[in-house]
Amino acid sequence: MPYSIQLLTFDEEIEVAEDETILEIALEENIAYPFGCASGNCGACKSRLVSGDVHMRDYSPFALTDDERARGLVLACRAEPRSDCELAVLNYDDAVAHPLKRVVGEVTSVEKPTHDIAIVRIELSEPVAYTAGQFASVVFPGFPARDYSFATPPYEGQTEVEFHVRRMNDEGVSAFVFDRLEPGEAVAIQGPLGFAFLRERETGPIFAVAGGTGLAPVRAILKSALANPEARGRPIRLWFGVRRERDIYLEQELQALASEHPGFRFKIVLSDKEEYTARRSGLITEVLTTDLAALGEEALDGARAYLAGRPEMVAATEKVFRRAGLARARVHADAFVTEADKAGR
Repeated sequence: MPYSIQLLTFDEEIEVAEDETILEIALEENIAYPFGCASGNCGACKSRLVSGDVHMRDYSPFALTDDERARGLVLACRAEPRSDCELAVLNYDDAVAHPLKRVVGEVTSVEKPTHDIAIVRIELSEPVAYTAGQFASVVFPGFPARDYSFATPPYEGQTEVEFHVRRMNDEGVSAFVFDRLEPGEAVAIQGPLGFAFLRERETGPIFAVAGGTGLAPVRAILKSALANPEARGRPIRLWFGVRRERDIYLEQELQALASEHPGFRFKIVLSDKEEYTARRSGLITEVLTTDLAALGEEALDGARAYLAGRPEMVAATEKVFRRAGLARARVHADAFVTEADKAGR
């Protein structure tokens, strides 16, 4: 039997069955509920259970700690109701209320900057407003929807968007995109989605960490932040982690940004220590720990951290920032959860 769920933040009521999650139905009803991975890994949909009872599907302790659960917090993406409930989204004051839209578009170009990454540009039939760091659910003909981050900074009336897709295996959506997708292909997207977006009103330091195609949302965040005339010269740091030299992309663009903006610095870190390189090597968390210690805790005053990449990297990096003195609420994470990850939960 369905239960009545009062979403206090939105002044909306929805009905959710025992085998459904609150987030699933909220999104079906086109309610702009903040979320990221939708699989219990990122914490973007964290909410306060004001009244009622829910069953929580499996989730990562990075997304919701035992202490938070004991204090009545839940993840809407994992919460199945067991009674009528009232929920309020946590920290919704930071949310950006862009309308959730479904639009169609056409692929205009497919560029392959590395052996396994495709940069896909799409011209949409109508503008979609979003904030840097958000993502969209993308559907290519004949394939299920997949989530990809907007890689370009937004602007008013924007109809051209860009996504970065990494080829994960020899079949499925990513293989189709990398191997066979051509300009002219029809595409449908739903967005914007996600809560790890740039806090545009702030002008404090930014610390960004990207792993692989996690560079896509981070790129949008960096370019939006650097374009803010009120924050010119603000300290902005990027650590970009890949396995080997052949996995690096957009390095020339990052160099150009560093030349144009004196406050911006970036480092590329290779995790494969077996490959000879003059670059920094090792785990990105090791490099980050060393660099933050050298900068000193005062460098984190008023700062925000934006993280994007594999869940393990994101979780470990978040811990580095917390140990360095940055409050958890000022760390915004976009964990790239694969379909295999979801199936294994």
